[in-house]
Amino acid sequence: MKTVVLGVGNPILSDDGVGIHVVNQLKQHINNPNITIDEALTGGMNLLDLLLGYDKAIIIDAIKTTDDGEEGEVKRIPLGDFSTMHSCNPHDVSLTEAIQMAKKLGETRIPKEIIIIGIMMKKLPCEFGEKLSEKVAAAVPKAVEIALNEIKKDMNN
Repeated sequence: MKTVVLGVGNPILSDDGVGIHVVNQLKQHINNPNITIDEALTGGMNLLDLLLGYDKAIIIDAIKTTDDGEEGEVKRIPLGDFSTMHSCNPHDVSLTEAIQMAKKLGETRIPKEIIIIGIMMKKLPCEFGEKLSEKVAAAVPKAVEIALNEIKKDMNN
């Protein structure tokens, strides 16, 4: 099974870059030619392009939480349960919309399973900085653990 793990975000927008911090730690634990671990500084259609040809995709990103979510909480979310994911670019579409459009156009290389590992935030950062806030930095090991469990689950099948 070919799997891609993408850390999404902007590494110079503090907590928005948390997905990149997670995949950088994951690279220290995974050495398997069937698993690609990479950074994605994009969303929507461009993000979909990075997923094509894989059986499974794991996307790690900062997620704006609703009022009942806790800052720094980490959640595993199947894409089908996650309709609000949207690119920061107002001229782009959400990943869900990009997948629906690609399917209508006959694209067959879309991963059969797409999982989001979301690190919850009350508001997405707008200020520059390369360091994560305390709560978000504390969530990185948990996100790494969830991603490793997701990868190991497929390796054991």
